[in-house]
Amino acid sequence: MYGLIMAGGVGKRFWPMSRNKSPKQFLELFSHRSMIQMTYDRLQPLILPEHIFVVTNKQQVKLTEHHLPGIPQKNIIGEPIGKDTAPCIGLGALFALAQDPQAVLAVLPADHLITNVPEFQRIISSAASLAAEKDCLITIGIKPTRPETGYGYIQWDQKPAEEFLPEQFRHKGFLKVKAFAEKPNYTTAQQFIESGDFLWNSGIFIWKARTILQEIEEHLPELYDSLMDIKRHLFKRGFRRSLITAYREITSISIDYGVMEKSQNVFMLKGDFGWSDVGNWGEYYRLREHDQNGNVIIGQSELRDAKNNLIISDKNIIAAIGIDNMVVVNVENAILVCPCSRVQEIKEIVDHLTRKNIQEYL
Repeated sequence: MYGLIMAGGVGKRFWPMSRNKSPKQFLELFSHRSMIQMTYDRLQPLILPEHIFVVTNKQQVKLTEHHLPGIPQKNIIGEPIGKDTAPCIGLGALFALAQDPQAVLAVLPADHLITNVPEFQRIISSAASLAAEKDCLITIGIKPTRPETGYGYIQWDQKPAEEFLPEQFRHKGFLKVKAFAEKPNYTTAQQFIESGDFLWNSGIFIWKARTILQEIEEHLPELYDSLMDIKRHLFKRGFRRSLITAYREITSISIDYGVMEKSQNVFMLKGDFGWSDVGNWGEYYRLREHDQNGNVIIGQSELRDAKNNLIISDKNIIAAIGIDNMVVVNVENAILVCPCSRVQEIKEIVDHLTRKNIQEYL
């Protein structure tokens, strides 16, 4: 079994704490271990360190090496530019396939929270067992707890999956995937929940490395051709140059949109292991312990008549009077003040600063 940690994101919705020099996956948001270290830790009983690959931004390679010293440096791959998850996964699959033609690859984002690690490991092991026996794509669906508009959804087929599976995997909880749905509005999310046949899309995948490359060849032939150009230079002197050349031509596309939504060979396991993608400050507030007034306070603060707020300060004291349902983050050279209901818009602030090229705040 092999692992691929996708660590190329920039965590715009966690600005101003998440910056280009230290994006969300390298932050210690829940413990004294960073998010990427926590992802690595929960793979440890399942996968040897030398069988774990990390695909990240080229600017984050050294930082990744610092956070994950147990992984061989040659297994940390820097993309010249982020092109979404399909190229990232294809690149990781090339490296796994070079080590083992039968490599079963577990693909995980670097910045998710999982609280029930033993159950997570059980689900991943079960999915890997099927992937080793059958050339299929497997994803993990999370049982919804609310009509969430920030997640994608997966609908499963009401027909039993048993007819598609080897005998030893029947009645093991595998579901045949019927459709993928992008992030819905609130009304649609409610309808998904009420239907009873939709799960949250966790972004966690398990498959043979060669199987996902075959699916990319079928559904994204131009990306496949670029990956084959890279493969010809794998572990050779011209590898970096070939990677840069290929990424100039590669179109940004997610694995969900490019492959999973088109393939007829997708199965799913339900996961109930305390999962969250911790996608914004509102989700972070929900996951942290609250005081008697519903506040989450990190750092020094002096509050009066303040309820249901997230208050973070790395140096200065924050004094607040009469505020409710607000996010206040004071770190480095920037201060964020935002209603909890509008945390999704923080990304627009970062995009605006990027367009203006104000690098000291990015």
